[in-house]
Amino acid sequence: MILSMPAAMLAILALAVVAAEGPRAKRINRAIELLEQGQPIYYTGSHSGTEGSYEQGLKDAQIYADYISYDMEHAPFDVKGLAEYMRGLAAGGPTRSGHRTPAVIVNVPVNGTDEAVVRANAWMFQQVLATGVHGVLLTHADTPGAVRAFVEAIRLPIHKQGVGQGIEEGRRGVHGAPTAAKIWGVSEQEYLDKADAWPLNPEGELLLGLKLEDKYALANAEESLRVPGIAFAEWGPGDMALSLGVRARGADAVKDPAMVKARARVFSACKANHKFFLNSFGPNDVVDLIREGVMIGPASRETAEIGRKFTKRQMPW
Repeated sequence: MILSMPAAMLAILALAVVAAEGPRAKRINRAIELLEQGQPIYYTGSHSGTEGSYEQGLKDAQIYADYISYDMEHAPFDVKGLAEYMRGLAAGGPTRSGHRTPAVIVNVPVNGTDEAVVRANAWMFQQVLATGVHGVLLTHADTPGAVRAFVEAIRLPIHKQGVGQGIEEGRRGVHGAPTAAKIWGVSEQEYLDKADAWPLNPEGELLLGLKLEDKYALANAEESLRVPGIAFAEWGPGDMALSLGVRARGADAVKDPAMVKARARVFSACKANHKFFLNSFGPNDVVDLIREGVMIGPASRETAEIGRKFTKRQMPW
């Protein structure tokens, strides 16, 4: 069938509009979309914290990293600042990959020393999630009971995957959903459907991680990583060194025999339980670490580009 001139012009215009729109995201959380593709993910962030402001969010909306580690473990627990930052990210988007924002994963100042501590401080998870972030890390995740309480605090009770098989139903309430949904650019109902732990829920858009960063967490690594709902874990070499009595810092600490053994144990527990392992990437070791099986890590822009080239990644940042 031959199109009339006006119809042909309209078809060309439509194709041009689609091309101008750029890539279309398949998920809300870019980090999850990449992990599903078997691609490592690279993040940025500082333990001294991120400036919690709308202006900083605008500035970071086009950042090279696949996700932003937003630290409120050592920096102030400022939920209002985080909310403004998320608003800035959304206003500055979409990203080159077609996602509304880069993913944001927050270090919340709740140490997982035991179940009671996590349950008593679950309000912090609720407030952080209401800002529209895409994941949460539990620091010093020492016991399986603390990890179970963490997952249950994050999840809404409407999601049933894993319930009765290592965790009970979620405890999160509904009233943070409207503000979070605006950041994600979805309806409130769609947010409720998607605000769940991936990969436990294949449709979930939240990444939950553990910091197994001291000798207590190390002793329980295998059992803690069997808890449903956790996607990844790190071994936290800075705090692990202190806990193991290793006085060396930086690269010298990592080479200590006790530290080598600790890393190997956490990595092995991740592999055994099909969790992703987080480790720092550098320009000189990123390829070797990817070959080893590391899938998540902090990285400079230079390092991330080396890794992306090695894995032949197609998705832009």
